[in-house]
Amino acid sequence: MILIPLFFTRKVIDKVSGKPFVAIVGRPNVGKSTLFNRIIGKRKAIDEKEAGVTRDRLYEVGEWLGKEFILIDTGGLTFSTQGLSREVQKQAEIAIQEADVIVFLVDGKVGINPLDEEVARKLRTTQKTTIIAVNKMDAKEASINDFFTLGFDNLIPISAAQGTNIGDLLDKIVEHLPEPSSQEEVQGARKIAIVGRPNAGKSSLVNKMLGQERVIVHHIPGTTRDAVNVSFSFNNLPYTLVDTAGIRKRKNIDSSLEYYSILRSFKAIEEAHVCLLLIDATEGIKEQDKKIAGYIDKAGKALIIIFNKWDLITDREVKRKELLDQANSELKFANYA
Repeated sequence: MILIPLFFTRKVIDKVSGKPFVAIVGRPNVGKSTLFNRIIGKRKAIDEKEAGVTRDRLYEVGEWLGKEFILIDTGGLTFSTQGLSREVQKQAEIAIQEADVIVFLVDGKVGINPLDEEVARKLRTTQKTTIIAVNKMDAKEASINDFFTLGFDNLIPISAAQGTNIGDLLDKIVEHLPEPSSQEEVQGARKIAIVGRPNAGKSSLVNKMLGQERVIVHHIPGTTRDAVNVSFSFNNLPYTLVDTAGIRKRKNIDSSLEYYSILRSFKAIEEAHVCLLLIDATEGIKEQDKKIAGYIDKAGKALIIIFNKWDLITDREVKRKELLDQANSELKFANYA
């Protein structure tokens, strides 16, 4: 095993297949991820009752009446300027800018919330086609009437959980979709999963490789919760980077939300062609790093081991030898890496 520097140049694919974008936006806990999963027909986004589960924006292909589009799930808009909430807001705003059609999701059970009015004001400034989907209309106390005051013409009552009127919503979405561009479909993209313990710097690496703030970076361990796919090209070949949630020891997993996040990380390894195992150089190889490397090895995936945070190392020659010796000893089962 040898230590080599990793260099990467990049070009992000903005519209991967020429398909139009549809963004689901709204305040926290109105059911955006549930609707996202309902439309794409699988449980990709984590949908929990806890507010603020979705942080980065997620992309998936949706299809209705023979028309395909890229559906975007976003974090809840709170208009906070503090910490992590500000980063979630930034990701949602990027999705709004990208979108050709916006689905503004509100909670019919609760009624209009001041945050709904804030979101409505923001969306009116975009002059983009906006459809208000009034969710949770299966509840007895639900009402649609108040939402007409938000100032949008397209308003549809739905239940994302029950699937009520989802077809009507999709009819309205495809009615307003622009024709897809002639850009050639990207097929056979190689998947690169970036994995490791929490706070190893996985999301920072994704952003550096892509040259943009594509995923949220924060000092709080566990910021990434969903596995986030990002398509790009390198030397005219298509690739997909997968940023994953940090994998902690099983005994340290303290919620069902984190459990599902980690399951998605393991699934990303299974689906990847290449795995980048990110290890904190200031801490060296820990037992959990060995377990993650072992999982990648058993899955039969190509493996690149990356020691991150090299800028924090003072005596680099000594540390380089120390890490190399440790890798040859602790990760000898993966001496091909």
